[in-house]
Amino acid sequence: MAACRITFLPFDKRVDVDAGVSLLEAADRAGIVINSICGGDGICGRCKMIVRKGTVRSEPTPLLTREEIRAGVVLACLSTVQTDLEVEIPEETLAAEKVEVDEEAQRFRAIRPGITHRQFSKTPLVSKLSLELDPPTLDNNLADFQRVQRAVETGMGIASTQMGLKVLRQLPLVLRRRDFAVTALVGRRKEIAEIMDVEPGDTADANYTAVVDVGTSTLVCHLVDTGRFSTVDAQACFNSQAVHGREVTARIIAAEKKGIGPLQNVLVADINNLISTLAVRNNVALKNITAVVCAGNTAMMHFLLGLPPDNIRRAPYVAVNVEPSPFRAAEVGIKINPRGLLYSVPGISGWVGGDLTAGILATGLWEREETALLIDVGTNGEIILGNKDWLLACSASTGPALEGASVACGMMAEKGAIEKVYVEDDEIRYKVIGNAAPRGLCGSGIIDLIAVLLDKGLIDRAGKFVPDSDPAVTFDGDAGRFVLVRGGRKDPGTGVFLTQDDIDNVITAKAAVFAAAKIMLDRLNLTFEDVSKVFLAGGFGNFIDRRNAVRIGLLPDMPIASIQYVGNTSIWGAKLAAFSHEAYDALREIRRRTTYYDLMGSPDYVEQFKQAMFLPHTNIELFPSVGRPKTVLA
Repeated sequence: MAACRITFLPFDKRVDVDAGVSLLEAADRAGIVINSICGGDGICGRCKMIVRKGTVRSEPTPLLTREEIRAGVVLACLSTVQTDLEVEIPEETLAAEKVEVDEEAQRFRAIRPGITHRQFSKTPLVSKLSLELDPPTLDNNLADFQRVQRAVETGMGIASTQMGLKVLRQLPLVLRRRDFAVTALVGRRKEIAEIMDVEPGDTADANYTAVVDVGTSTLVCHLVDTGRFSTVDAQACFNSQAVHGREVTARIIAAEKKGIGPLQNVLVADINNLISTLAVRNNVALKNITAVVCAGNTAMMHFLLGLPPDNIRRAPYVAVNVEPSPFRAAEVGIKINPRGLLYSVPGISGWVGGDLTAGILATGLWEREETALLIDVGTNGEIILGNKDWLLACSASTGPALEGASVACGMMAEKGAIEKVYVEDDEIRYKVIGNAAPRGLCGSGIIDLIAVLLDKGLIDRAGKFVPDSDPAVTFDGDAGRFVLVRGGRKDPGTGVFLTQDDIDNVITAKAAVFAAAKIMLDRLNLTFEDVSKVFLAGGFGNFIDRRNAVRIGLLPDMPIASIQYVGNTSIWGAKLAAFSHEAYDALREIRRRTTYYDLMGSPDYVEQFKQAMFLPHTNIELFPSVGRPKTVLA
């Protein structure tokens, strides 16, 4: 195919691609992040570009007006390159610049734990042991490896060790360089420990681990000092895989179409960027970062390891591996010590991953006397119910509405997003991330707004707009909308608004979560009154208003004090494992003890789901503290 040169304005960035490549992919290759949330399926209409020179071939779409088409506006995902091009990218098409996005993503860094459970033994997965070995003599002519092996096993209380051939070949020279004063780098591989490297002299003081929460929307990395058992620094960024789709299923489909490589590459690049940023900022050499511990949902871990995720989305929803053994981090392209190990927190099933196993560990749910719920609401909803005797897990397909996608004015929790909506002096007011001009609504703001509209009688219990309830409520035929912000940078005529479709999408998502929790309780002949605590996990969960979440029926009607924010338990559970082999073993035990319940096999799921498709629920008796809204169904 002929090579075509694309010039993107206003950046004056150039990239050469083959004819037939989509404009969206060309922008991605040029390092330009586009505000596309449908993964290139031509659904969201947010990847608009203006072709100033050259020719593209565009598929027809109802998302462009005649005026836009005449002006050369195209959807980048539906337009393929035919010739050299000069393309202008409007401001509203751009995702926030990477530096700015990363600044806003810092709200998800989880630098402090949301919950403190208990201490585990201080036995890092990868540790350094300083050794002063006796040089060999005629009376003590033990082989070099056996000399190191004996000292390591004695010093660390390990029964069995192994060493790779590359390290073994260098061992004689390294031992004699400092007269048998060396430092052994030891990594635990389940029941066997590996002497990963042997360094001359005493380098035990320089040993770090990168702990990563591999989230669908946000990546969080903590740099920890494994010798001092402390957190050095933390960094976060939004997951660049979003160009392939905002939610997991869309990314799995993208991997089926394009191969796993593109999704793995951008994910590894994000992780490397986080690690290198932390290393530079704290003057830590990459060679001294000797391990990476990662926790994420099952699909994200498949992307990271380059495993085919295809069967996760097809019945019976089977993963390739939910408890991978440690690998060399270099095998997937993570740039730390070349001998460094990558540990994956074990998951539970194809749809309940290591992020939830880490959450069970961090909250102590697996050791509690009383029954508790752990709910992680994000692009997918995962729920754990249990105590020290039993653990039950399920996954509810929520879709991305609760994180701002599939919502007309939805956006990530970045600068310009309305994150909180409330009533003050009988007026609806809002708070914007970064104190900037409002550009849209993120998940927490959407939940707040629906609760406010319900309380003020602007929508009824079915989530339908009430005619003549407020001047900000308008109708186009039967479809209503509420304008929260008139005008705005995107379109002075529309501003920031919530549509009937938006509310329907959120109700569908919240109904999936509530119905899943209720079915799990029903299966065990329990009710919400038998639950002593609800742990609300995840970066998104930290910013949900609990009362509003109860008000719309996302969370059960329990005393607010019983609903506890626990923050990013994925990163904290993974960090416990990094610091303690005992905790890592506990994660494996939790995986074995947890039973996965498939909601699709539940005979009453559809009925429970339908009942939850009201605000807060069809059965208002389940929400005694909520009371009835101003406008109710007849």
